[in-house]
Amino acid sequence: MQNLTVAVVGDNTIDRYVGPNGRDYIGGNAVNVAVQLAERGIDVRYFGAVGLDQEGSRIRDELLSRGVNVEGLVTMQGPTALTLISVDAAGDRHIDEEHFGVTAQYYPADADIKSMVTADWVQIGMLPRANELRRQLRTQRPKVRVGQDCSVSAGYRDLSVAFESVDLGHAHAVGETALSKGAALTVVTLGADGSIAFVRGEDEIKQHAMRTEVVDTTGAGDSFIAGFIAVFLQSLDLPAAMAAGSAWAARTCSHFGGFPQRG
Repeated sequence: MQNLTVAVVGDNTIDRYVGPNGRDYIGGNAVNVAVQLAERGIDVRYFGAVGLDQEGSRIRDELLSRGVNVEGLVTMQGPTALTLISVDAAGDRHIDEEHFGVTAQYYPADADIKSMVTADWVQIGMLPRANELRRQLRTQRPKVRVGQDCSVSAGYRDLSVAFESVDLGHAHAVGETALSKGAALTVVTLGADGSIAFVRGEDEIKQHAMRTEVVDTTGAGDSFIAGFIAVFLQSLDLPAAMAAGSAWAARTCSHFGGFPQRG
């Protein structure tokens, strides 16, 4: 694998499972993407915020143990984010409650943004001021590649890839809207229905969902994003990137949490 660097910015959380599983896992859109990439040999810098509590320390330690650079992880006054999750008999995740904690106030410092733009790719997870960050990134380095999970952060302008997650009936409307509002490429994940990529002026590309024994769908979309980035950065091969995303998502569905951990 090439010596690639990805900057991942945004949310982290403690995923607290209610019901029979009854365990805590480390998660969050941005953290799940960062860990998945780092564990496959990509140089990952994570930018986000945790609180002054035991949960924040646990997240920092876990990221370090997975090979993620956490120089951009700041500690803020307030609680670390917490998500309460239940899983039904089919393995589908249901978010019962979300407490965003300090992630709701986080925005990267100027020095962190200067670091981000030196990466090969900047991936934005949940970030309240995502529009502002994209503008700053493009101002400092107009050709920087930027992806964003638009199901958790708003806006499409200045995006190399807009990642969306909807049902099949809304896929085309969402994909075309993202393109019309500034995204160069839109990738829409559809759960069990696979995924579709939309490129302006070209035919759409479809990818089926890979078969797996579903235990928990938490983090599957994040794993798709990570798999897509890992391949697309190296080759710009869109079908291959879609296939990698599907494979990484299927693997994640086979265990609890966004990436394997004891809980």
